[in-house]
Amino acid sequence: MDTTHVRGAAELAGNTHSWQAQMIRPLCDEGVGTPASFLSKRFDVPSVTGSETLRISALGLYRCFINGQRVAADLMTPGWTAYDKRLIYQVYNVSDHLKPGENEIVVWLADGWYRSQLMWGNRPVFNCWGNEIATIAELRADAGSGDLIVGTDETWRSGLLPVRKSGIYFGEIYDARLEDRPADSGAAAIEFDMARLVWHDSPPVRELDPLPAIGSWMDEAGRTVYDFGQNAGGYVALTIEGEAGARVIVEHAEILDKNGQFENSNYRTAAARLEYTLKGGAPEHYRPHFTFQGFRYARVSIEGSASVTDILSIPISSVAPVAASFKCAQPLVNRLVENTIWSQRSNFIDVPTDCPQRDERLGWTGDAQIFASAACYLHDCHGFFVKWLHDLMADQREDGAIPHVSPDPTRMRPDLYPGFFGSTGWGDAIIIVPHTLYLHYGDTAILSETLPAMVKWVDFVWSISNGPIVSPPREWGQRGFSFGDWLQPKGPSAKPLPTVSDDVAATIYLYIAATLVADIAARMGETETATRMRGMSDEVKRAFAHEFITPAGRIGNDDQTSYALAIVHDLVPEAMTEKVREQFRHAIARCDGRIGTGFIGTPALLPALVKLGELGLAQQVFLQEEVPGWLYQVKRGATTIWERWDAIQEDGSIYHPQMNSYNHYAYGAVCQWLFESVAGFRPDPEKPGFKRIVFEPAILPELGPVTATHVIGQGEIFAGWTLSGDNVTYKVTVPDGCEGLLRLGQDYSEIVVDGRSVSAGTDTLLAAGTHEITFVIQTLRPGLVLAEASNNVPK
Repeated sequence: MDTTHVRGAAELAGNTHSWQAQMIRPLCDEGVGTPASFLSKRFDVPSVTGSETLRISALGLYRCFINGQRVAADLMTPGWTAYDKRLIYQVYNVSDHLKPGENEIVVWLADGWYRSQLMWGNRPVFNCWGNEIATIAELRADAGSGDLIVGTDETWRSGLLPVRKSGIYFGEIYDARLEDRPADSGAAAIEFDMARLVWHDSPPVRELDPLPAIGSWMDEAGRTVYDFGQNAGGYVALTIEGEAGARVIVEHAEILDKNGQFENSNYRTAAARLEYTLKGGAPEHYRPHFTFQGFRYARVSIEGSASVTDILSIPISSVAPVAASFKCAQPLVNRLVENTIWSQRSNFIDVPTDCPQRDERLGWTGDAQIFASAACYLHDCHGFFVKWLHDLMADQREDGAIPHVSPDPTRMRPDLYPGFFGSTGWGDAIIIVPHTLYLHYGDTAILSETLPAMVKWVDFVWSISNGPIVSPPREWGQRGFSFGDWLQPKGPSAKPLPTVSDDVAATIYLYIAATLVADIAARMGETETATRMRGMSDEVKRAFAHEFITPAGRIGNDDQTSYALAIVHDLVPEAMTEKVREQFRHAIARCDGRIGTGFIGTPALLPALVKLGELGLAQQVFLQEEVPGWLYQVKRGATTIWERWDAIQEDGSIYHPQMNSYNHYAYGAVCQWLFESVAGFRPDPEKPGFKRIVFEPAILPELGPVTATHVIGQGEIFAGWTLSGDNVTYKVTVPDGCEGLLRLGQDYSEIVVDGRSVSAGTDTLLAAGTHEITFVIQTLRPGLVLAEASNNVPK
């Protein structure tokens, strides 16, 4: 049987398991970057009852084997956490691995996130959380407090593995000639606080379906390049035949350059390579044990007499299966959704990372918060985000500042990375992600658990400038430094386009944070906190209007991000709406109808236009296929979401490789808009977890027909519409145990729900089941009339 996670009595009760075993290290280990080690022990089992349970964790990464059989298919265990405060352990039923009489347990150990390189090459961090790899394991008679059969202690033996070197960024070197070496050294117990051990309550990292190569060719140096047709996070699986001592080297890349050559300079100092030395004889199978890469292409070199007879790309992820679908009349849009799914899979490998390929792969808080809702539509992310939020709270600084990344290596090395915390739009993950889990899954427990950290964050942001207008310092590492709207297009150097200022971005996010925390505190019955946060929110709103909105309706620097965020979050006084609308249109026109937003502005851009009733302009901006734009990268052949709008430029040249990832989910946040506006369904905060589903479609004719689904605990939500002239047929399905709320505004007329006429502007309740709604739409307010060519196109 598949050895999957089980819960013992201690885990069910929420109590800390009482460990009898010790945390032990292999005495043969020589430190970071040296050969991996194993620890082993022989033990007797009088009889196998079927309920024998293994609890296990490690400092570093582990794989466990009992009688030569691998325990579970989980990868990269025990996972990545703030190791000095939280170390996850797994619990498995292992009765199928045992036999009456003598048995052997072997635990492989490697550097992993614990001590291999983290952070980028000019300031790498090694031994971040410690310099000794170690493991703790207990095999008990059952999942509760059954008798201890065997546990780690100083009687265990250790030895070296054929894994000669491994690292998250480095890759892996494996010498098959050194397999099955005996344990020739001992073990030692190390000092360890057992209170740090917490049960693994999030989904494991697992292999997904393999991807065969869709093509291959030989380069001028005689190396074979394989194209798997899909950029992904994972590793290759090799079948090799040859003589002992022959070596196979695998390098990885996401792209080819404009001349069709293998190109991976964007990996920076991440070697991201595999080396396998054959033992010779029968066909040999290899896939790495303690690392992963982000890649579409693999370049294989062979030294000696050997051949690769089969090669596959093996994607890995913490999230599977896909929980949603979206289809429309535009193939590029459909591929954009698919690209987002692949970027999420590739970067949701135990932690929501920015990218899976270069010397970074960090849990950036800004990326996670803007993408959280889209993520929860596309996959079930509840347990995944809960686990990450626990680390985010562990990494929060005493003054309330939230780090830029979590788990946070810089907290352990402030000498190398001082002040790597406290950016608005990034630290707000401590509020926005829990609130997203509340909306999507009805999780009030995570709101209650994170509320104190939320309040500390809001107070920190207020303290940056001691008032409602936040003025962050420009210098990296200074208290309250802000990333602003990261990677916002600047336009041509001769006439750069306006970008959001740090004070506007930070002040808007203070308003978002204070408003959300006020609502959350009220839901949690924290009246005093709710009142204080509401007062802060109101004060920020008044100050923002006074400071940043002109009588003519211009906001901030007259840039798209300022307009989009202010409109979506209700910072525009009602009397100013029409003036702001026109200024917003002008801001988009200056960009020739293209995107002028970065990480924090982009998710708000299309929702802001829809909120203003600018459906024609929203459709125009979304569907344009030039850079910067969502569909440009799809048209260029992207299979995942790019970090930069211009990652590959129009002439095919590669943007500067020092910061250029081709697998970065942030701009895929637009999928939230596709589900909530175009398909038109979202959770109701008054009955979260989709117990009540709000249906409110925005009909964009060039996308029709549209269909979308989303799987929740109660079943599948469906919404789809077709358009014939001005007549819309909208069909929805409400799962059993849920209710729907149809909300069609005054722009729609002749509304008929299941054969019954209803009035525009009123909410109509929908019972569980399938419903057909018909209505007539008005002609869309036009988009922009643009010149066919312009010298002011953002690059």
